[in-house]
Amino acid sequence: MSDVVLSAGIRSNLLSIQNTAKLLDQTQNRLATGLKVNGAVDNPTSFFTAQGLNNRARDLNTLLDSMDRAVQTLEAADEGIKGVIKLIENAKATATQALTAKIIPSSVSSTTTGLVATQNASQITGIDAQDSFTIQVGTAAAVTINVANSTQALSAIIASIAAVTNVTAYLTSDGKLKIEATNGEDLQITDVSGSTGNDLAIAGTFTNGVNRNSFESDFNALRTQMDQLVADASYQGVNLLQANNDLTVFFNESQTSSLTINSKLVDTSTNGLSISEITAKSWATDGNIRGAIDELDGAIANLRQLASTFGGNLSVVQTREDFTENLVNTLETGAANLTLADTNEEGANLLALQTRQSLGTTALSLASQADQNVLQLF
Repeated sequence: MSDVVLSAGIRSNLLSIQNTAKLLDQTQNRLATGLKVNGAVDNPTSFFTAQGLNNRARDLNTLLDSMDRAVQTLEAADEGIKGVIKLIENAKATATQALTAKIIPSSVSSTTTGLVATQNASQITGIDAQDSFTIQVGTAAAVTINVANSTQALSAIIASIAAVTNVTAYLTSDGKLKIEATNGEDLQITDVSGSTGNDLAIAGTFTNGVNRNSFESDFNALRTQMDQLVADASYQGVNLLQANNDLTVFFNESQTSSLTINSKLVDTSTNGLSISEITAKSWATDGNIRGAIDELDGAIANLRQLASTFGGNLSVVQTREDFTENLVNTLETGAANLTLADTNEEGANLLALQTRQSLGTTALSLASQADQNVLQLF
């Protein structure tokens, strides 16, 4: 079968209609997909450039997830620090209450000889020139305190007593000479006749019937709660308040930019914070209670410093997280600019192409009419 012979006019109009139909298909596809570059065939440079930008954006989005986990881990650690500080403050209140339960010091005397320091006096009276008494702390050797005469300066007597190892002496506000063992052991005072005074360290009288032993138990219970709270301050298995839980956060896809959050800056256990367990009856002396309060103050200072460090780390991670989110948006916008279709432009193109197609069809019809003139000869 021989080929059909078309005139130049018909062939030209037919080619134009075919090109218009092709452009219509392309425009309709862009409107349907929203992309002006659907593959490498459409525009190799734009396609592969956009693909690289989108790949990096996806990698950074993955890092954003790890940054968010780091933020949550730091916040969990911060909440843990706040909780421990509250418990320490409660423990400090307990110790302060124990201080108010004052032990009335035993009189340093026997039934026959008195050792009395009056409120406004600078002397010890009531003891003969040859009198003396002994002080014994726990099982240590007894130390004899000699009183030279009844008018010896009170300050000299106090200095002699305070020179004994693990013993302190001072004049109370109510005019009594108070003698204490500073190491929590039993303290016995015996006058020259061999009579033994009350046990000042343990068996002294408590005001208002309050026993300091109960405060010791409350303190130790709070101390246990501190350690338990620290152990619970974790997020997805990472606890920055415990050792060997360092957290490294990467900020770029090549892992050349990172931050390591060190969990060993401060040992937040009670032992690490030097919060000692209170042994039984050790709070019988005010000095031991004040020592415990000093330990608590030191622990609070260390925890606040740690919170400040973690706060700085949190600020860095949040800043990098915001930066990465903006960078991802920039990358995705750049990729979109290379591949996304302008729907307004494509809509106008579609309307123009439809008009062109209609005109092309009309032109083809006119061109075919020229060939039909030959029929009039027959």
